[in-house]
Amino acid sequence: MAQQTGERAERAERAEAAQALVVMGRIGRPHGVKGWLRLQSSTSPPANILEFAELHVETEHGPGSLRIDGSRWQGDSLIVHFAGYDEPELARRLTGLEVYVVADELPELDAGEYYWRQLQGLAVVNLAGENLGRVSSVFETGANDVMVVAPAQGSIDDRERLIPYVWTRVVCRVDLEAGTINVDWGADFLA
Repeated sequence: MAQQTGERAERAERAEAAQALVVMGRIGRPHGVKGWLRLQSSTSPPANILEFAELHVETEHGPGSLRIDGSRWQGDSLIVHFAGYDEPELARRLTGLEVYVVADELPELDAGEYYWRQLQGLAVVNLAGENLGRVSSVFETGANDVMVVAPAQGSIDDRERLIPYVWTRVVCRVDLEAGTINVDWGADFLA
């Protein structure tokens, strides 16, 4: 019975995570006199942020949503206009806010591909069965993505490790249901 309760709690957490908000970028400074703003996109490629019909924000007055009704590129900068924000003074209030989407709105990925947020919190276990910790974050380098694996309850030591996310060479298996990533990475490898 206790195992069923634990499984139910895990399913509830996964359902809640599906409804979670995912940061997609940050609103920059105003551009011009008609309410346009710079938008720093965290998507890859940056233009993908324009695919979302609605972006969510957390303002000083509480949660809200924005709809992009115009966009253009100026050099490497994405300039957008949000519906209803036609005055620079009004648009300026949005400067610095992070923009989010509901996780369920993210596009489906091909088999074997994962969003970084899906990897965060997973236990990392090597081929010797040693628990190296949990993924605390992931970052991009020129060559490949890197998982930051922080010590957690049940891990073999208190070392933080940087483990390259290189499919089949290092990362052998990702099991979202079990909450684990199996890696070909020795506990004594330099981190």
